[in-house]
Amino acid sequence: MTTTNTEDGYRDRDSKGYEIDTDPGRLDIGLVHHWLSTDAFWALGRSRDTVERSIRGSLNFGVYGPDGAQVAYARVVTDRATFAWLCDVYVAPEHRGRGFGGRLATAVRDHLAPYKLKRTMLATLDAHELYAKVGFTPVPDPEGLMILSSTP
Repeated sequence: MTTTNTEDGYRDRDSKGYEIDTDPGRLDIGLVHHWLSTDAFWALGRSRDTVERSIRGSLNFGVYGPDGAQVAYARVVTDRATFAWLCDVYVAPEHRGRGFGGRLATAVRDHLAPYKLKRTMLATLDAHELYAKVGFTPVPDPEGLMILSSTP
C-alpha cells in the first residue's frame, strides 16, 4: 500500500490497485448522484443540484477500482481548523463486503489528523461497529447537541 497525505490531498493505493483519492476532478458526479438519490436511505430523492453543491463545499473521498471506475464515495464538511462532519459514505452494492467503508473512514481520520480538529462527527443508523474500529465513539453528552431542521 502506498499513501500520500498532504494538505493538498490524500491518495492511497492498495496492492490490488484500488485507490482512495481526494481529487474532486476524478469524481463521477453523475454516479455519486445516482447512488445517493436512488439507493442511500438518508438521501433518497436528493437532486443533482444539491449533490453538486454539496461536493463543491466539501472535502471528497472517492474509491476507484484498478480500471479507474469509481466504486465508493464519502465526503467531509470541515473548516480544517476545529470541526468536521463525515457524511454520505456509500459503497456500490457490488463492492460491499470488501472493506471499502472502513478504508474510507480510516482515510478520513488519517487525512484530518494533522489539523488537530477538536471534533469529527458522523451520524449512522447501522454502521456503529465499522466506525468504532476507526476510533469513533458514541457522543458522551448527546443532551448537549441540538439540530436545526429545514422547514417543510
